[in-house]
Amino acid sequence: MRYIATVSVPLVMVFYPSSASSQTKPDKDYLLYVLSESADKISLVRFGPEGIRVEREVDTGDMPVDIDGPHGIVISPDRQFYYVTIAHGRPFGTVWKYSTKNDAVVGKATLGLFPATLDISPDGNFLFVVNFNLHGDMVPSTVSVVSTQTMTEVARISTCTMPHGSRLNKQGTKQYSACMMNDMLVEIDTRTLKATRHFVVTKYKEKGLSGPPDFTTTRSMHGMAGHGSEPPKPGDNSCSPTWAEPSADGSSVFVACNGSSEIVEINASTWTLVRRIPARAGVYNLEVTHDGQRLIATNKRDQSVSIYELKTGRELVRLPTKRKVLHGVVVSPDDRYAFVTVEGIGSEPGTVEVIDLAALKIVATLDVGPGAAGIDFYK
Repeated sequence: MRYIATVSVPLVMVFYPSSASSQTKPDKDYLLYVLSESADKISLVRFGPEGIRVEREVDTGDMPVDIDGPHGIVISPDRQFYYVTIAHGRPFGTVWKYSTKNDAVVGKATLGLFPATLDISPDGNFLFVVNFNLHGDMVPSTVSVVSTQTMTEVARISTCTMPHGSRLNKQGTKQYSACMMNDMLVEIDTRTLKATRHFVVTKYKEKGLSGPPDFTTTRSMHGMAGHGSEPPKPGDNSCSPTWAEPSADGSSVFVACNGSSEIVEINASTWTLVRRIPARAGVYNLEVTHDGQRLIATNKRDQSVSIYELKTGRELVRLPTKRKVLHGVVVSPDDRYAFVTVEGIGSEPGTVEVIDLAALKIVATLDVGPGAAGIDFYK
């Protein structure tokens, strides 16, 4: 079985800009896990005083003649396990539970079609996984709820067409995901495991509604859009949301409008529109700093990362990246660094880029396997 292979990898690449001050270099090591979707690889990356390197790599997936496509990853709150969604299955996808101690697989669960992003409850007992259904029909898909203790799917909640960007609020009471093909944000109550509200994020048609989406009156608004990589057609005001990110205190939810290149803020209490923040082309994934003051956005079509001041909505900086097709972002718990994945094109390696959030500069880059996608902070 390929998934138990583990190898050590030497220092690959480090880049500290000559203009950076000595404060740019970290005074301790930061470790994070990165998935390479086009190579079936899991990389443990170390960034610290000695630079950045791949600490070790793990092969994942169990189809030896095909790419399984690991897409989403989340670390358990106690840092003992990590969970990886395997997008391609026969026909359904899966989520795998790994031990951080030795990268051994300790459990699996079967999910829906093309599971993508996932998040974990604050107590570590449940996963919430969106079944993106990339290669299926334009029909409503689901969110799978998985017990981490038994690795069994305990619920599959119907939401919308191509849900993506699964995130829980800080309190663990609500789960949010974006409906890429229906221009909606959907909220799930984690206690009842039901879709309780949805919000239409189409420009000029914004509206908060109770209950799950009604697909007798709602249709898919788009054709296949290359998972956020294709620009909208002229005159198209659709949001094409690819991510939902609660604020640090859970009072707001930020939605990445990949199509209209905006970030929509919704008040989670009143379920009303707060504002639309202009963004760069193809804004894709979002991450809020732990202090709640900044928002980091990856721009899939713009080959850049943007950092926003949330109080004003002002873009503080736009940082061009080494390669094209931006994907994920995670912020270290001390809010000092943001780590970004870039997929690359064709046979190019994927890239991890490190942003110093005080200096507002990219201070290190690292090549990993092609199709760098899911990323999460370990310790």
